[in-house]
Amino acid sequence: MKIKYYPDADALDIRISDEKPDHGEEAGEEMILHYTKDGKLVKLEILNASKTIIDLLEPILSQKPLAKSDIS
Repeated sequence: MKIKYYPDADALDIRISDEKPDHGEEAGEEMILHYTKDGKLVKLEILNASKTIIDLLEPILSQKPLAKSDIS
């Protein structure tokens, strides 16, 4: 997996495979999924990444940490 951020475009590129993508499909307003001819996901492109990533992580970051007694 390779991850690259393009600050000028505010885009995050997550490469799952080195295979060449054949086409992309929008998955919501801020994400494009790229597939091979066989339908294998090879790349995720996150647009407006600085805001989109925070929005994705916000529910996780807002959770209370587990107490040590809850872990065992």
